Amino acid sequence: MNKALSLLLCFFGFLLTLTAQDRWQQHAEYNMVIDFDVETHQYSGKQTITYTNNSPDELTKLFYHLYFNAFQPGSMMDVRSRTIADPDRRVGDRISKLSPAEIGYQRVKSLKVDGKKVGFKEVETILEVSLKNPIQPGQTVQLDMEFEAQVPAQIRRSGRDNAEGISYSMTQWYPKLCEYDYQGWHSNPYIGREFHGVWGDFDVTINIDSKYILGGTGYLQNPEQIGYGYSAEPTSRPEKLSWHFKAPNVHDFAWGADPDYTHTSFKRKDGMTMHFFYQAGEKTSENWEMLPEVMDKAFEYINNRFGQYPYKQYSFIQGGDGGMEYPMATLITGERVFSSLVGVSVHELMHSWFQMMLATNESLYAWMDEGFTSFGSAEVMNYLAGLGYIQGREAVENPFAGTYKGYSYLIESGLEEPLSTHADHFKTNFAYGNAAYTKGSVFLRQLQYIVGDEVFTRAIKRYFDEWKFKHPNPNDLIRVFEKESGLELDWYKEYMVNTTYSVDYAIDTVKTSTKQRTGTDIVLKNVGSMPMPVDVTITNNRGKQLTYSIPLVIMRGNKVDAKTMKNFIAAEAWPWTSESYTLTVKMPLEKISKIEIDPSGGLADQNAENNTYMK
Repeated sequence: MNKALSLLLCFFGFLLTLTAQDRWQQHAEYNMVIDFDVETHQYSGKQTITYTNNSPDELTKLFYHLYFNAFQPGSMMDVRSRTIADPDRRVGDRISKLSPAEIGYQRVKSLKVDGKKVGFKEVETILEVSLKNPIQPGQTVQLDMEFEAQVPAQIRRSGRDNAEGISYSMTQWYPKLCEYDYQGWHSNPYIGREFHGVWGDFDVTINIDSKYILGGTGYLQNPEQIGYGYSAEPTSRPEKLSWHFKAPNVHDFAWGADPDYTHTSFKRKDGMTMHFFYQAGEKTSENWEMLPEVMDKAFEYINNRFGQYPYKQYSFIQGGDGGMEYPMATLITGERVFSSLVGVSVHELMHSWFQMMLATNESLYAWMDEGFTSFGSAEVMNYLAGLGYIQGREAVENPFAGTYKGYSYLIESGLEEPLSTHADHFKTNFAYGNAAYTKGSVFLRQLQYIVGDEVFTRAIKRYFDEWKFKHPNPNDLIRVFEKESGLELDWYKEYMVNTTYSVDYAIDTVKTSTKQRTGTDIVLKNVGSMPMPVDVTITNNRGKQLTYSIPLVIMRGNKVDAKTMKNFIAAEAWPWTSESYTLTVKMPLEKISKIEIDPSGGLADQNAENNTYMK
């Protein structure tokens, strides 16, 4: 067989492999060594990335994120923070006032592709790389880079000397290869929100003053050389120690460092180890000592509810400016009351499922991360409250009542923007926060209402199992729920994601039926702008209840929820084009004491006052 024919067959075989996959993924193997100077807060680094182009496309360019460059006066983050109507109080005009010694930067000194120098251009937080020799489909190349950087004074997530005195919060700290996927390159400048990254394996060595203790993403490879809580202390202390970490199949790498960290660990029954890094003191010690037991219970609940955590460790690290999630770790401020410490720990841990493993493109679909994480956090916190771990709080039947009120407030404000808005392009932080966190949570809870609890329980786990490590989009999510429920749900996605329409159903009239002399006609009206299936619960004079579930015609079916809805009756479907609908029940009007639309609270109905009929 000649060489040309052999190459052609290999190429077609490669394309065949691509078409057989649900979603191809680029792959990057990082090997980084940095030398850190704690006196100047600067470091130099050498980075080698073995990059595989698993796409069917020829790549003529490469892009890297240089996140620290955002922390300079006049940057896009600075301008946006000073001109947006409601600036983040943690940022405001602080970047504009940074001195040369306080700014952050990442400067690339050299870059080679397969040993040959290539041209590049720094455009604020993005490095643009032009390739003389395009990277072909299926090709693997080696990217060798030398860079230098300065850690900014703590501004947002990353930085040095945060408000609680933690020396280094090292997030977004290295030149990070931008993601290329079926939508093309994602080389968005860093404005302050959300991330997207390439799956890969990280091998990171950090040479730093021996007084410092480190915790972060990845497994420490040389604990016997480090000591400080990992093993016995070294017999002699060199000027610097080399901390060597490896992290498999992650899309980012973060770490924290402080000379005063206390390090503890907790090994779960499933063999996974939790690590805790915090500054011991009056505001921290007691609460951080109680935290492992509670987070052990949180892990147990999340694994059962959403899918099994695949890594062997997770680290809770005091640092940052609030709470921020990263693979296998989170940085959180630690001087909190215990309920707040548990709350932020649960929320950031929950991100491990919806962002660190499912890893939607947060810039485009922040609600699929922040909102779904908020949904999961509400369930976990309610579970922990039921176990007595949250002082002054008990488990409630509906832990999303406050979330729904927040969504109503967003609608009433007149500032709502569609969920399809890019995270950086919302007009206000208020609109972004409520869309991503609040409406995103409502999206999932209301989907649970549509398909029923039993189907939802299966579907949310199936979503995780089928799409972990694949960057799912909204359609991927909704297709899982369609397959599990047998319903058509694209209409729900379109309304919730691409519009700001809202739900409002009402009981219009209740009268003796014109069709059944011993029955009752309940006339319902859709006075809102978004159609939804409607559950109507009827209570008779003796307190017995019947629930009628009215699907939409466009659903092509009804929920299956007999287990959680007693006396559940599937009613005739409602065409969404009809403003009103008559539900005829075989119960005399005089025997009815109450009629209520959705007493479960799963429907995001904006006017509860028209939802109830009382005799």
